[in-house]
Amino acid sequence: MEPISTLQIGKKGISENLVETLKSHFKTHQNVKVVFLKTFSRDKKKIKKHAEEILNELGKNYTYRVLGFTIFIKKWRKAKR
Repeated sequence: MEPISTLQIGKKGISENLVETLKSHFKTHQNVKVVFLKTFSRDKKKIKKHAEEILNELGKNYTYRVLGFTIFIKKWRKAKR
């Protein structure tokens, strides 16, 4: 079983570079953990909003789950309807 890849988001926030890094991680992993650091935000509603934003950038083959200040993104083989 492959380990989960982990990315951290800090004070610079979500950038085009972050989305490209996520896409490259999904070439070798099916699950990616994205941790929001204290320097980014401690507002859970804001984190959920940014999780939606990340998924919109990635496409339809992805789903996510928010646990605290961490989101777990899963890539599916077929597009989610």
